[in-house]
Amino acid sequence: MSRSTSYHAKLIQDLQNPLEAAAYIEVVLEEGDPKMLNKAIKNVIEAQGGVENLAQKLSEQGEIEFYGLTTLLDALGLQLGVTVKSACYFLIPYI
Repeated sequence: MSRSTSYHAKLIQDLQNPLEAAAYIEVVLEEGDPKMLNKAIKNVIEAQGGVENLAQKLSEQGEIEFYGLTTLLDALGLQLGVTVKSACYFLIPYI
């Protein structure tokens, strides 16, 4: 009988890769659900070594508390980005 890996365990393993973590957060942000974003950030924190590891990273940066998502993402080795929505087109008139 083969043993299978749980979805959560596989997700946490995948989120150890910063590119996977960034893509995961990006997709969740597109959904626009704060509860999903909260869970996604918790999953990335777990994948990166847990809250204790995050607190250590923040303290190494001279931060005692974090006040925004950008500080949290920075400590996880991620950053926010802005892109054009795929359904949005800019029309440039020709003169």
